[in-house]
Amino acid sequence: MRRYPSPNVSSYSFGPGPISTALKALISANVAMFVAQLFLRQITETLGLIPAEVVRLHIWQLGTYMFLHGNLSHILFNMLALWMIGGELERIWGSRYFLKFYFVTGVGAAVLTVLFSLLPFTFASALYDSNIIGASGAIYGLLLAYAIYFPNRPIYLWFLFPVPAKIFVAILGAIAFLSSLGSTSGVANATHLGGLLVGYLFLKGGNLHPLAEVKYRYLKWKINRVRKKFDVYSGGRADDWDRRVH
Repeated sequence: MRRYPSPNVSSYSFGPGPISTALKALISANVAMFVAQLFLRQITETLGLIPAEVVRLHIWQLGTYMFLHGNLSHILFNMLALWMIGGELERIWGSRYFLKFYFVTGVGAAVLTVLFSLLPFTFASALYDSNIIGASGAIYGLLLAYAIYFPNRPIYLWFLFPVPAKIFVAILGAIAFLSSLGSTSGVANATHLGGLLVGYLFLKGGNLHPLAEVKYRYLKWKINRVRKKFDVYSGGRADDWDRRVH
């Protein structure tokens, strides 16, 4: 719940604000594919991420698995996280960079999952013939980015306990790591861990200096907000003294 101050009244809004065109497109695509899955089982078998099939050059699965989900709660929580966290990151990054990050982390998580499944360990090889679906790889990447830019923002763990974002993501990372070593729950924790790792490497790796770009976009966004709030006009001649600057 966010509070926006006003001279006379107080107003409230839920969540990070309006849904952008990019978020609408991602959420709509996920919902549409989920509905299609309910009627056509073959979609999940063909487009889900099966490492054994990727090794046999079914490369499209590295991207298509992100738009499939197992049940209503699965897609509900993923899309809620995408809206709540992705919306704020998109305003800082811009839609183009946001979409780039989303797909790089999602596909990167899939690649790491395939590589993980090739390891000569029982807990890893169990994934080799599994069908992995869900946007969680990309969502975990977004969570990592959110923790980097807003490390002390509270996030409710299990919707009950407020913890700083950096601690929240550290807990998720630890759970994903430990679970990937012996999980039989059907959850591809290696994919979650891959999303965190790819997100970190992408932001810290100097690819087009993303941190500098983020800082620039964030400062530009803040300046534009201040201009609107205080009615600041830029430009004009030096002697144009009657411009309203409050």
